[in-house]
Amino acid sequence: MSHPLIEKYGEARLPRYTSYPTAPAFSSAIGAGTYRDWLEELVSCDPVSLYLHIPFCRSMCWYCGCHTTITKQNRPILDYLDVLHQEIDLVASKLTQPLSVQNVHFGGGTPTIMRPDEFADLMKHLRNAFGFMPGAEIAVEIDPRTLASEMVDALAKGGVCRASLGVQSFDPVVQAAINRKQTFEQTQTAVQRLREAGIGSINFDLIYGLPYQTVSSCIDTMQTAIRLRPDRFAVFGYAHIPAFKKHQRLIDEATLPNAEERNTQAEAIAEALIDAGYVRIGLDHFALPADDLSMASMRGDLRRNFQGYTADTCETLIALGASAIGKLPAGYVQNEVASGAYAQRIASASLATVKGYRLTGQDRFRAAIIERLMCDFAVDLNLLSARFGYETGLVLNGNDRLRALESDGVVTVRDGLVTVRKDLRFMIRAVAAAFDAYIGASGRTHSKAA
Repeated sequence: MSHPLIEKYGEARLPRYTSYPTAPAFSSAIGAGTYRDWLEELVSCDPVSLYLHIPFCRSMCWYCGCHTTITKQNRPILDYLDVLHQEIDLVASKLTQPLSVQNVHFGGGTPTIMRPDEFADLMKHLRNAFGFMPGAEIAVEIDPRTLASEMVDALAKGGVCRASLGVQSFDPVVQAAINRKQTFEQTQTAVQRLREAGIGSINFDLIYGLPYQTVSSCIDTMQTAIRLRPDRFAVFGYAHIPAFKKHQRLIDEATLPNAEERNTQAEAIAEALIDAGYVRIGLDHFALPADDLSMASMRGDLRRNFQGYTADTCETLIALGASAIGKLPAGYVQNEVASGAYAQRIASASLATVKGYRLTGQDRFRAAIIERLMCDFAVDLNLLSARFGYETGLVLNGNDRLRALESDGVVTVRDGLVTVRKDLRFMIRAVAAAFDAYIGASGRTHSKAA
């Protein structure tokens, strides 16, 4: 029997709130000139993070929502890396003060599609262009099916200390339905090689809500994955948006679980992980108690960014590569999405920024509210009001969405403290949306809230 609140709220298309405002609010009013100005304003004493997007894979996973291109040849990758090197130099030339890089994240696509020497050259280039802090955390996303031992050695020599491995599901029926066949042995070998090379922090990405997925198959996958004892799990709900990702049309919608089934799968996975000794972090992350993500959650300074939940406290994210989104104190910037158009902009000695968003004071206030809700399932509006200089009435008065959630028992609102009921935390995106001033202003489709 379907939960009435899932019927009421779960079908709504809501953002994951890895940023605020979210990407549909970005506009072409923010371009290369604005980004140049924002780079020049950066202060050298503030640590920054880097994100590098590598938009290539050897085969397409039909569930994928990323900006990536399928190639069997190395030439497109080499050409792209050449442009990426040029962008690094271009961005560095706009800085008036040296940076202090604290975190680096390679995403994709499949970053490890690079050859070992190409990765080594890229890391050397980054270190020469930007100042790295001692002990900077370098993380890379990995497809275990194609990870060679030579690449593992290159990652270790390049300073990588955290690896995120795509797993999604070990169920062969589900794997066939999403065009991603991956054995446990392939995953186990990748984990062993990484750990033997000294890359000790291992993350697994899993997905629920996939075609033919059941609660039983989710639990089986979880129990299998736990055998390898990764430090973290990110457990995402599949976002079916075939209007935007045409390859998702290869998935039979009739085989997808409904909102109630998705929620049951998510909670079954969470229960299995908690029983195995993992700490639940926010909506969809889990970590061992000693992991810095768990520590950040306990301290109350957990953050949320484009990679999900994080202990990264940097206020600036320099994004490099096609489609990459960065964040600076003044606002958000996004590069040209298509690799060819991105390369043309860099070739003309222009920053690749094509859209973005300039933050207002009210945006920062609402962003802080939404981040605390997403991280802590509660927020002290009075505390944030004092910090940002706004009255709580700005976000409470006339807030029909919040009143409806309160009436349904999803939240309590007392003396400026908004708290989500523990057994209804899967509704957190609907709660966050109650403080989103732009919700419904765009026709853009987001993933289901439950």
